[in-house]
Amino acid sequence: MTDYFALLRAPRRPWLDPDSLKKTFLALAAGIHPDRIHNADELERAEATRRFAELNAAYNCLAEPKSRLLHLLELELGAKPNDVQQIPSALADLFAEVATTCRNADVFLAEKGKATSPLLQVQLFERAQGWIERLNLLQRKLNECREKLTDELKSLDEKWSAAAADAHGNILTKLEELYRLFGYFNRWNNQIQERIVQLSM
Repeated sequence: MTDYFALLRAPRRPWLDPDSLKKTFLALAAGIHPDRIHNADELERAEATRRFAELNAAYNCLAEPKSRLLHLLELELGAKPNDVQQIPSALADLFAEVATTCRNADVFLAEKGKATSPLLQVQLFERAQGWIERLNLLQRKLNECREKLTDELKSLDEKWSAAAADAHGNILTKLEELYRLFGYFNRWNNQIQERIVQLSM
């Protein structure tokens, strides 16, 4: 497995400053971009394209907390963490709210899709705006929860940096939990965003 931290010359840790990471990525990418060697032979261009794609994959992985944590866990544990499908009890109410809101929005979208009368379409447009507002409020609620997770991740990063490499075990357990929580919030946010887009059409 390629160590994306090493590829981007970043320390192997749970939190990376997004601006510094982007700056490093852009500097490295500028030096190996395939367009810089347009006079090279086909083999050299193919290798430059491969290296650039790998660098791009590394940046996309490390720029997002969930995928960064997964990569860190895989590097540290030597294997991908097990998938746990059970929603933590602390998130049960939020999960129910997301599921119910999305299901009800889907019912409205089905009704909207069947409307052919211009007058009915206008009325449904107004109702769609109400649904968009509800979904935006729920999305903001999710983002606030995600910000708390980010703060917790930064706190764990400080402990990670202070601990010796052989003392990372307890922190890895907590990072694995955060990895899963980021996964839930990403998935729920995507489900809500998908419905917002459909309602806007």
